[in-house]
Amino acid sequence: MKKKMQVTKQILINFIHLFFPQLCVLCKTPLIQGEKQICLDCLCDLPLTNFHTDENNPVFRLFIGKADIVNATAWLRYEKGTKVQKLIHSFKYYNNKDLAYQLGRQMGLSLQPYINQEIDLLIPVPLHKKRQRERGYNQSEWICKGLASVVPIPVCTNSLQRKTASGTQTDKSLYARWANVQQLFTLSDKHDLKGKHILLVDDVITSGSTLSMCAEALSVAPGIKISILALAAA
Repeated sequence: MKKKMQVTKQILINFIHLFFPQLCVLCKTPLIQGEKQICLDCLCDLPLTNFHTDENNPVFRLFIGKADIVNATAWLRYEKGTKVQKLIHSFKYYNNKDLAYQLGRQMGLSLQPYINQEIDLLIPVPLHKKRQRERGYNQSEWICKGLASVVPIPVCTNSLQRKTASGTQTDKSLYARWANVQQLFTLSDKHDLKGKHILLVDDVITSGSTLSMCAEALSVAPGIKISILALAAA
């Protein structure tokens, strides 16, 4: 019975897509079966950083002397006016949380060996409760959900919390970014993460200030290890 219902549902979806085809968020061409949100051509054209294979990994270098980080990397290169910016704006400002999920999943497929390095928990950078109510979801949490669909690692959303809303980081200077995130985050119970290796996940790394403050809050847990992964690096 369940299988019959699934077949009927897929027939209905295919019928709807025949008259109202889903389009690639980037090039607006109709998606074919198996493609979700982004067509294969656009997906293959995304600018990968490959920082996780770079001895001089610029993302990891952002945290030297600021936070005790095991590993840090980003999947894509972020520049204004590019496809990557369009993707991030789509899930961050235009209510497309499924895109965040699909990009998290693709990142997981691409970086699976890196992510599987003894990671115990995926923790998204939290939004303030007011900001999350306004947006309806936390985009970093949906990136984590996409990752978790590929790697067998649970997502934890109740340990790291944002105490106050910091306002947008867009167009702030480097110093202003650091000043804007001081003492923003707290850990609900430091013993919950005792001895865990955490993968802290965000959408975009610019100065590393937000992630450093998250790492500082997490570091009170005894024996914790922290690695960092972002969808993109500016």
